[in-house]
Amino acid sequence: MDLMKKWGILLKALVIVLVLLGVRTVIFVYGYDTVPINPLLGAFITGAIFTIAIIFTGTFTDFKESEKIAGEMAAALKALYNDSTVIPLADETPLVTMRSHIRALLNTINACFMENNFNPRAINHVMDKVNDDIRVLSKLNVAPPTIAKLRVELGILDRLVNRVDVITRTDFIPAAYAIAEIATAAVILVMLFVENTRFLEGSLIFVFLSLMLIALVMLIKDMDNPFEFQQGTSADVDIDTLLNLGTYFEEREVKLEKV
Repeated sequence: MDLMKKWGILLKALVIVLVLLGVRTVIFVYGYDTVPINPLLGAFITGAIFTIAIIFTGTFTDFKESEKIAGEMAAALKALYNDSTVIPLADETPLVTMRSHIRALLNTINACFMENNFNPRAINHVMDKVNDDIRVLSKLNVAPPTIAKLRVELGILDRLVNRVDVITRTDFIPAAYAIAEIATAAVILVMLFVENTRFLEGSLIFVFLSLMLIALVMLIKDMDNPFEFQQGTSADVDIDTLLNLGTYFEEREVKLEKV
């Protein structure tokens, strides 16, 4: 799995490049490679690569932001859970119920990620239960600063859920994808007909340049939705922090029961 995440895009791009190399070979054999090498051609290729690099930078920035979401979600859930363990109540039944709802919220979020079906409605339904638990604590005269802190953590979690929903539903500037694809296709089309008396040298340059451009475009598309798990993708954020949090909650429950 890790090997495919690292080399999967390059292997897919290589298959496309090998097909294009066959087309270039036919063009070379029949003498259709008539485009001369000149400074204008070099400027055209450089401009196309520069355009794709700008689009990649924008997508990469959004991807790095998405990497923080799982950790921030885990921190908010853990804070809610741990705060519920230190609230002094004679009857801890409301706290036990709240912790069960927090665990259910974690399980719902993890299921949405792993099933590639991010469902804000299902998550909000469980969040409403946690919110109701906080309201019960407020009626039991729990200290207002504690109630405020619980509401802040739940608000942070709500914001992160909405952020993931937006990322999974929307694309990064569709026009940018069109520009990247047109630039890549234009460079490859010109390179197919570039005049070169040395077939091996010209083919190597064509393969490396085409492989780089095609792989970059494929990577940009893959990075656009970093929450596509178990779909044969190569650019997904790490949600192990959320997955491991379930084990942490189970261990904490055992300790609390002993206490």
